[in-house]
Amino acid sequence: MAERENDTIGSTLQAPHRLTRRSFIAGVGAMGALSVLGGLGLAGCSPQSEGASNGGSEGAAEGESYDVVIIGTGGAGMSAAIAAYDKGLTNVVLLEKMGVNGGNTNYSSSGMNASETKFQKEQGIEDSNDLFAKETLDGGHNTGDEQLVKFMCDNSAGAIDWLDSLGIKLDNITLTGGMSVKRCHRPTDGSAVGLTMVPGLLAAVEERKIPVMMNCEAKELIKDGDAVTGVKVKADGKEKVLGAKAVILATGGLGANPDMVVQYRPDLKGYVTTNQPGATGDGYTMAESAGAELVQMDQIQIHPTVEQSSSTLIAEGVRGGGAILVNSEGKRFFDEMSTRDKVSAAELEQPGSFAWCTFDQQVYDANKAIAKYDKAGLVQKGANVAELAAAIDVDPATLQATIDAYNAVTTDGAADEFGRTEGCIAFADGNMYAIKVAPGIHHEMGGVKINEKNEALDASGNAIPGLYAAGEVTGGIHGNNRIGGNAVCDITVFGKNVGEVVAAALA
Repeated sequence: MAERENDTIGSTLQAPHRLTRRSFIAGVGAMGALSVLGGLGLAGCSPQSEGASNGGSEGAAEGESYDVVIIGTGGAGMSAAIAAYDKGLTNVVLLEKMGVNGGNTNYSSSGMNASETKFQKEQGIEDSNDLFAKETLDGGHNTGDEQLVKFMCDNSAGAIDWLDSLGIKLDNITLTGGMSVKRCHRPTDGSAVGLTMVPGLLAAVEERKIPVMMNCEAKELIKDGDAVTGVKVKADGKEKVLGAKAVILATGGLGANPDMVVQYRPDLKGYVTTNQPGATGDGYTMAESAGAELVQMDQIQIHPTVEQSSSTLIAEGVRGGGAILVNSEGKRFFDEMSTRDKVSAAELEQPGSFAWCTFDQQVYDANKAIAKYDKAGLVQKGANVAELAAAIDVDPATLQATIDAYNAVTTDGAADEFGRTEGCIAFADGNMYAIKVAPGIHHEMGGVKINEKNEALDASGNAIPGLYAAGEVTGGIHGNNRIGGNAVCDITVFGKNVGEVVAAALA
């Protein structure tokens, strides 16, 4: 639990704090970074606004009860709260164990995959829900839950419209690895999607006066017989129980819990993580203790383009916009637009097990996130290929030959020797850039087994009364490889869905 400078009861909802991943996390030992939250002066385990019938200064009193308690203020949790409220379920509360809202959604970089959207149609992009579902299943090597994948894809366009109605416009569309159609929706300026989504969802939560309990750690699900009826929480060293007719787990993943990572994947010991320090797998432990089945927990995704010293994820849209990966010899070695698992494996086979994500001024200008990487000191640069080669210590003639061969795919129609067919451009003369990257722990694709109603299921496939889950804490949607851009689709579609389902169930 992070220390707090002030514990103000019933304070107003605060704007998201702009913590960078560098200040927030440093490798797998991220939990040591929790003290960085100490000076934020955020509210403690008490509602931040007076939306619920027992909210406000009385909201933290013993014996309080809600229609629904939502654990986690990432994209899934906030989407659930907003959707439930808009369907008439106003006695809702959000719990956040950290001193900052948004969870890993703060760091979502690529965008949100969606098909048959109004923005695709406006831009003449032909797509279909069936193709989106097929490529998602193929990308997960056909180990994902087909019904859940179909539900996600069929409802993706509606989720884009819903976000747009909240003032979150995602109309800049690009490619991600494993997709054959431009369907990754980003903010208009091409910036990282999380930095638009989190403030937008928080504004919607604030507008509805939905209470948010900060620095409030959920410890255990309370049951009465088979039904979940509340949550035991801890704040200021004290525990209490919040009663609930339904509990929604939106607690995120486990990437910042090295011990839990190694429990399921011993081979990932020592890897850096892109996850925020609150992603410690609490939801899995609570759900399993309450009788929920966990599926595919060994399917922990590593992402191929992580800057290792800061654990910064280099957005997949950089490669989708034309960047290439070269090894320490200045040579390309794989199709950059292949799936994350395959690109990561190829990187690990290179000398030093790293690569340089290399691009020109066109790619730099088209991806707003790159300027942030540059400001953070992560980008090597040169006024031409030779200068960049010197900066990254590779042979300039080799790097030039690599770029010339890549350019020929676009300029001369040559077949790419690595089979890349998507997102190819011809690098222009002038400024050249590179970021040193290697694989890092990124996403837990396994988790709580759910159905299309987001109900948490036991080992027999029966719904556990009163328990629901959405977002990264759930399993089965992505199979054993997640396509870039699908996580934001997942958290939005299923977050919105679970809010509406619970509202209907409690009506």
